[in-house]
Amino acid sequence: MNRPFVHPYIPNTAPDVRAEMLDTVGAASVEDFYADVPADLRLGRDLDLPEPLVAEQDLARHVSGLLARNVPTTERLSFLGQGTYHHHVPAVVDEVIGRSEFLTAYAGEPYEDHGRFQALWQYQSLMGELLSMDVVNVPTYDGFQATATGLAMAGRITGRRRVLVASDVLPAKLSKVRDYVRVHLDLEFVDPVEGTADVAAIVARLGDDVAAIWVETPSRTGAVEHRLQALADAAHAVGAILVVGTDPVGYGVLTPPAEQGADIVCGDIQSLGLHQWYGGAHGGFIAVHDDPRFVMEMPSRLFGLATTDVPGEVGFGDVAYDRTSFAHREEGKEWVGTAAALWGIAAGVHLALMGPQGMRELGEVLLARTAYAQRALGAIPGIRLTDRAVHLREFAIDVAGAGLTASGIVTALRAEGIEPGVPAGEHELVVCVTETTSQADIDRLAAAVTGLVAASAAEAASTLDPIAEPEEHRA
Repeated sequence: MNRPFVHPYIPNTAPDVRAEMLDTVGAASVEDFYADVPADLRLGRDLDLPEPLVAEQDLARHVSGLLARNVPTTERLSFLGQGTYHHHVPAVVDEVIGRSEFLTAYAGEPYEDHGRFQALWQYQSLMGELLSMDVVNVPTYDGFQATATGLAMAGRITGRRRVLVASDVLPAKLSKVRDYVRVHLDLEFVDPVEGTADVAAIVARLGDDVAAIWVETPSRTGAVEHRLQALADAAHAVGAILVVGTDPVGYGVLTPPAEQGADIVCGDIQSLGLHQWYGGAHGGFIAVHDDPRFVMEMPSRLFGLATTDVPGEVGFGDVAYDRTSFAHREEGKEWVGTAAALWGIAAGVHLALMGPQGMRELGEVLLARTAYAQRALGAIPGIRLTDRAVHLREFAIDVAGAGLTASGIVTALRAEGIEPGVPAGEHELVVCVTETTSQADIDRLAAAVTGLVAASAAEAASTLDPIAEPEEHRA
């Protein structure tokens, strides 16, 4: 008699368990859950999984072997960025978030230790100061979700559908945002000029059906938007909202978007005391002014400070809880589940350690290192910078003039222990530097790319030049 296979690690492979789960949610089969996934994206077969290892020591050995294939960027010279960055994480950050009262991904509940609430309130306060905003949420799952939520808020506030996208957006982020808002919003793209927004083109496409202008600064290639105020004025003139997706790491030295007319500022806190960790610890922030129209559209948790019945004592707890999906359940405006609250505490510790002066110095170093790397690589024959904007941390180079491809550079330099950047096309390479990248590191990258350019030129010359005839054959 053939019995159905039940995997020892996957309980829902047991037929009775699976049947009970499907019956509970009213689904006929597991396929019902994937109805929205196009057929060409489905595997169409069972996963090719190894036989289960039932002995713990065998399983541990197998998993250790898999993990050993990973090579952390701390062991290579890395110029990788594009959403997950190698910034220095002070040891104290890991020490604090490893404490038992904090070590959970959840935000905590009223019956738990209120120290977690206080830590997250302090994180919100520090982020508010950095961003020049009044209200900042407990972190959402990641910056992609936070940006999608910011745009959805703009749609709900204005009752409109059109969103003008003014910047180059990280492809993975754009994919997540588009999937999140596609039922409610229509994204229209206005090509940037020299890395930043084409204000005139955006103004020409504005109308009373536009919900928001969406700007990313730094953009996909690290360009810093310098005309936020003009974009804010144009949006407000037609009753639209300016939503700015950003990375908070530079606002010790850059002017925060809120001081340039931004209504909703959102992004990821990975750069504030969180490791890369093979894809990163990520948490999303949404920041708004103290305006009930905006605050009451924020679906995520907010922690506030309140007095208690005991003179001189204060407490920390949820603010405007009745606006959340926790209160409204299926009637909520937007569902927010697990928050990345632990990473909020990590970012709060990091900001408290850095202080205003530390964040200012960090921003200055990032701008200086980026500019130095741009000069070093842009001076190589055949290599050019893709725009003339001010860049923070990342920038793109075009290598077509050197007879190279971006993927070819990655393959060649990876053999030398260098991760030179992320290909963004056949000839475009996005290079990232942080405060952990030294001048010597940048010089090493420039020298390695120069060597590839020279080798490419020599190969081209040997192909084009005629072979010299022996002297005795000459007339």
